[in-house]
Amino acid sequence: MSRLQTQEQAVDSEGDSSLYRRDEEGTQSSHRMLGFSDALLSIIATVMILPVTHTEISPEQLGRQPLFYQAILYGQFDKSIQKLLATRIAVYLMTFLIVTVAWAAHTRLFQVVGKIDDTLALLNLACMMTITLLPYTFSLMVTFPDVPLGIFLFCTCVIAIGSVQAMIVGYAFHFPHLLNPQIQCSTHRDLSRRHILHLVLRGPALCFVAAVFSLFFFPLSYLLMVTVIFLPHISKATTWCKDKFMGHRESPAHNVEPFSIDLHAPLSKERVEAFSDGVYAIVATLLILDICEDNVPDPKDVQVKFSGSLVAALGAYGPQFLAYFGSFATVGLLWFAHHSLFLHVRKATQTMGLLNILSLAFVGGLPLAYQQTSAFARQPRDELERVRVSCAIIFFASIFQFAIWTTALLHQTETLQPAVRFGGQEHAFMFAKLALYPCASLLAFAATCLLSRFSTAIFHLMQISVPFAFLLLRLLVRLALAGLQVLWDLWPRRPQQDQGEPETQSQLLPAPC
Repeated sequence: MSRLQTQEQAVDSEGDSSLYRRDEEGTQSSHRMLGFSDALLSIIATVMILPVTHTEISPEQLGRQPLFYQAILYGQFDKSIQKLLATRIAVYLMTFLIVTVAWAAHTRLFQVVGKIDDTLALLNLACMMTITLLPYTFSLMVTFPDVPLGIFLFCTCVIAIGSVQAMIVGYAFHFPHLLNPQIQCSTHRDLSRRHILHLVLRGPALCFVAAVFSLFFFPLSYLLMVTVIFLPHISKATTWCKDKFMGHRESPAHNVEPFSIDLHAPLSKERVEAFSDGVYAIVATLLILDICEDNVPDPKDVQVKFSGSLVAALGAYGPQFLAYFGSFATVGLLWFAHHSLFLHVRKATQTMGLLNILSLAFVGGLPLAYQQTSAFARQPRDELERVRVSCAIIFFASIFQFAIWTTALLHQTETLQPAVRFGGQEHAFMFAKLALYPCASLLAFAATCLLSRFSTAIFHLMQISVPFAFLLLRLLVRLALAGLQVLWDLWPRRPQQDQGEPETQSQLLPAPC
């Protein structure tokens, strides 16, 4: 009898283990799904610029007005169009940053969820489908800025994204084998669940309030949506103030919790690089899509205007192709500088992550810079304003890259490889590489203020000269360092006995590359 019971227990245990194996066999690694999600999110964030790039700056109807009307209308129209373009750029920056907040929440979420099954994969697809609606709602916002429906629909999409992410959290914690192994072993699993739910729902909660206010006072909705962007930093500042004035309070589970998600911890360097590469790749793709859409001659025009010569018809688009090559070189070299920087980054802090997102927001605006420069030949009257808009976009995209490095230098032992730290072998070269575009764009902007008649030539000269400067950069840095060393050696110094200690100041100069 005991033998029979033993056999039954063995069968039961085998059944339980086979069921557990089926659960395990139904799961898979989340790496490929995360790669797909990162690619889609980077695309969605980048295509937000498309409604802005199609803003008309000089309408054709003004050309049909009498001359004395044109003189009056041009001044008022320029101001209204500049205001419209500035408003659209501001709304684009806000929505781009909100998408990056959703991406950051998605990244945090899948630090908790270690594996996925079919249900989780489908829930993630539902989340991605909702995210793909954001560019459409953004188009409504910029096309009808005085109608609150666009803001309401945008906030509704953000709320839906947060709701689906909350469902993913609930499902994963209901089946613990899907969680990170460290959370599976945690004695405070509920605390981790509340932690991650707070993270993914705080943005949608603010957007819910913004959606309500959009029905009767939509300017406050914009303010609340901007607050969503800076929530992690507001939370960090609030925590710091509490610790400063009320004293630091340790969590009661601090000593026994093997794994927790820090709301202020930096994101994974690998996912930051993947998202950034996606933005750069999509921006480069949008440039060639504009070429394919706008610069293919109409067959009837080829026959009538160019006597059937396709070569002559393509020659008329020469300035647009020049603008494309210059814009692509700008995107490519900014990516090259970003790649070189993160090659030497060991750990990205939260401030570095914010600066990287701000840089990517202006990188996403480079298709607008291309549209501005490609219109030089069509609308030469506005070329000065277009050059300045393009220079401003390039400047901000590159200066935030430089700010990432300077911020990393504040904690260089934790964040940077020894070669690019102050005094390292690559320090001066990295400085020159990251400072080249900010200096060139700022110089071009200043030159257009003094020589406005040559603004187009100045801008194209900058686009052509910077790639050659990158090629010769290492040689130029070596020559500059050698020149500084010669000047330092020739500089008259007081006798050593008056200084009281051996000279060590020359050691502050970085070694030649």
